[in-house]
Amino acid sequence: MTPETNETRNLLLALVLSTAVLIGWYVYVGEQPKPQPAATEETVAATDAPDTVHDALPVTAEPQELASGIAADGMSATLSKPRTEIIQDSPRVRIASDALHGSISLKGARFDDLTLAEYREDVDKNSADVTLLSPTGDNHTYFGQFGWLASKGVVVPDASTIWQTDSTTLTPEKPIQLFWDSPQGVRFELDISLDDHFMFTITQRIVNRATGTISVAPYGLINRAYKQQGEQFLILHTGPLGVVDDTLMEVDYDDLKEEGTQTFTNSSGWFGITDKYWLTAIIPGEESRFKTNYQYYENQGQDRYQVDMLGKSITIPSGTAQENTVRFFAGAKEVSLLDSYADVHHIPLFDRAVDFGVLYFLTKPIFLLLSYFHKLVGNFGVAILLLTVVIKLVMFPLANKSYKSMGQMKNLMPKMQEIRDRYEDDRIKMNQEIMELYKKEGVNPASGCLPMLLQIPVFFALYKVLFVTIEMRHAPFFGWIQDLSAKDPTNFFTMFGLLPWDAPAFLHIGIWPLIMSATMVIQQKLNPKPTDPVQAQVIALMPYAFLFLFANFPAGLVIYWAWNNALSIIQQWFITRNLGDGNKKTRQTQSG
Repeated sequence: MTPETNETRNLLLALVLSTAVLIGWYVYVGEQPKPQPAATEETVAATDAPDTVHDALPVTAEPQELASGIAADGMSATLSKPRTEIIQDSPRVRIASDALHGSISLKGARFDDLTLAEYREDVDKNSADVTLLSPTGDNHTYFGQFGWLASKGVVVPDASTIWQTDSTTLTPEKPIQLFWDSPQGVRFELDISLDDHFMFTITQRIVNRATGTISVAPYGLINRAYKQQGEQFLILHTGPLGVVDDTLMEVDYDDLKEEGTQTFTNSSGWFGITDKYWLTAIIPGEESRFKTNYQYYENQGQDRYQVDMLGKSITIPSGTAQENTVRFFAGAKEVSLLDSYADVHHIPLFDRAVDFGVLYFLTKPIFLLLSYFHKLVGNFGVAILLLTVVIKLVMFPLANKSYKSMGQMKNLMPKMQEIRDRYEDDRIKMNQEIMELYKKEGVNPASGCLPMLLQIPVFFALYKVLFVTIEMRHAPFFGWIQDLSAKDPTNFFTMFGLLPWDAPAFLHIGIWPLIMSATMVIQQKLNPKPTDPVQAQVIALMPYAFLFLFANFPAGLVIYWAWNNALSIIQQWFITRNLGDGNKKTRQTQSG
């Protein structure tokens, strides 16, 4: 086998491996390492702190209680009842801001009715607002709750408690207070404020007007009914997550269901439940230490998941008061907003709620650069084009060397064919002569693969950005591309909408994938053609294989690859032309 054949084989292998890695990444990669619960003998609560608590309301199916002692849910549920009726069944405080609409139930002081005013269910601007939180009894139960556990003999508010309020509406300009007085004369207060975005601040205060000392421990929980359905993406984590002692922890729904409760004692950080674009999270005080539980249980036929924290037990003598402050995030995972919260409130790794993946060191800088360009031009599609130019400039010297080498290889093809014909029966001599030719002309036959291989992590990182960041959701380009994070909606097999039939998914080929495939064909024409007919046929099929592979990828990624190919074609054409002109001048000089 000749060195040129080896080079062709290596190039083909690089292409095939690139495709395999791409598919493998898409299907398998994305799960972050999960730390195991820390083994420690130190307990969070004092010895007189409660271990269990039961809600006052009867339930048709008693929920399993958490290791921290916080009952997962104590409300009877009728799942067939409409969400709006459930909301109307309890007295409420309205939530009204530019970012959030909804209410807090005064029954149990639950954050269980929340929609995101600035986000729609689909690309249609008239579609419904995204619903994040829903009350118990709804098929999509999802709520946050804050309270106290107490030692025996101390009455604390629970899921059936009807709280009083000093206002009917919570706004960023107007905080509210919920309060409840126990039969023993202990006053429980929740001071709740909301910023201009998605962060609530809750101060849990106890004023002990009873005759004796009481001992309580504050808790916070997020509870969700969730059933896996539809397409699941293993490159993206959804479900419970948090940061435990500066370590990111992600727990899959299935793992929690199969393996049981995970408990972390004497921990710090934050915890919550994440979707692709939305997050609920509880952030205790910066210096707080607490016990955290991640748990699955079944109630009313629903798969329920809960994350909760139990703080250290506090002792409150008669005539004194104690308070504890936590924050509750419920909203969209806007990267700049998460970064801002992390800085202002000292929340460790809060931006990791966005699943940037194992290539975080590359993925987030690419996102930040895209965001910068977006601020300049106002269009994320144009920002992708500018990002591609930057990447090409960074790789320009290497690509130039590569294209020059490939151009030289193409020019050497006649001489190499002469050597093959001359030494057809002597393979060893043929290889020696071809190697001498490479050395004489200063050609590196392996240099053509390197730029492509270096672009693979950039490609994956950009794919991750387009797939997981909400900034790309429903971000338009031009024309028919109204969502860069979704596949090209046009389809060649329906004549781009002229034929009234639903083509199978594998026959969905949009305009941008066709453009990308065409650029790959043109680029191949500029490369040296393999002399091995089998290899030549396989390489010739690669643009069409990539056409079907890319057809269901985010449109922004296809636009990037097509534009990247176009820039490569221009660069390679200039280099090839200059090489041709240089060879022509050399021949003219020699003949003169």
